[in-house]
Amino acid sequence: MKIKKAVFPVAGLGTRFIPATKAMAKEMLPVVDKPLIQYAVEEAFQAGIEQIIFVTGRGKKALEDHFDRSFEIEIALEQKKKTDLLKQIRELVPPTGTIIYTRQHEPLGLGHAIWCARDIVGDEPFAVLLADDLIQTDKPVLSEMIKKFDRLRASMAAIMEVPRDQTDKYGILDATEVEEDIFRVNDMVEKPAPDQAPSNLAIIGRYILMPKIFELLGKKNKGAGDEIQLTDAMKALLQEQPIFGYKFHGNRFDCGDKVGFQMANLAFALERPDMKDRLVEFIKSIRIGC
Repeated sequence: MKIKKAVFPVAGLGTRFIPATKAMAKEMLPVVDKPLIQYAVEEAFQAGIEQIIFVTGRGKKALEDHFDRSFEIEIALEQKKKTDLLKQIRELVPPTGTIIYTRQHEPLGLGHAIWCARDIVGDEPFAVLLADDLIQTDKPVLSEMIKKFDRLRASMAAIMEVPRDQTDKYGILDATEVEEDIFRVNDMVEKPAPDQAPSNLAIIGRYILMPKIFELLGKKNKGAGDEIQLTDAMKALLQEQPIFGYKFHGNRFDCGDKVGFQMANLAFALERPDMKDRLVEFIKSIRIGC
């Protein structure tokens, strides 16, 4: 029952960032000096994940190349004796077989993207990470979820409170707190209108799922947005198995949104001692509206 595999749905077109994403995978957009996808992959490895499964689409070659060797750059860095940078790019390349790629040939939604990884995951519980959700925290979310899973042995989603007027952007839970930061899910609904939402507890892009979810996703029932929604399959799973929500502590940035992406860049840059002072000075000098 150890969580060894993590699925990364990365087939999206990134239309909200056009023209930047016209010829570039949105997951490769940098937050400070690392691509968005790298933060999520590092979180997975830190949590003990042994195998990364990327569900990709067309135009994702840069993402694949990022986690591969680049001999030209390595030779150039060796010649210039830039050992720190050389070490960084070599550490990006995991052992052979650690990363596996499969394709989502049609944009049928998050649930369908996860279903595309069914034969690679097999009959074991697995994690799902959405790179768009970048979380700044002292306790990496997936690591904490795996600790909870080791005890609860059930599917789980990371959750947070959102403003009531934004419930139509998330999967929302009807849930009961059973212990500190752990909620037992009673029901869930995908993107409800604020006046129809059962709470303001929203699912964020970290999951641990039991393999039964593949059977439910395989029915290919379409929901909100005429897509195969993971939330709908989890709701069906709830009729057979318990599901829990883990309320994490930290700041979550929606990097699929332009404002959220800029906020993430600023927040993570301010954590850097080599950047903080100059940025603070610049922020103080800004005259809004100029």
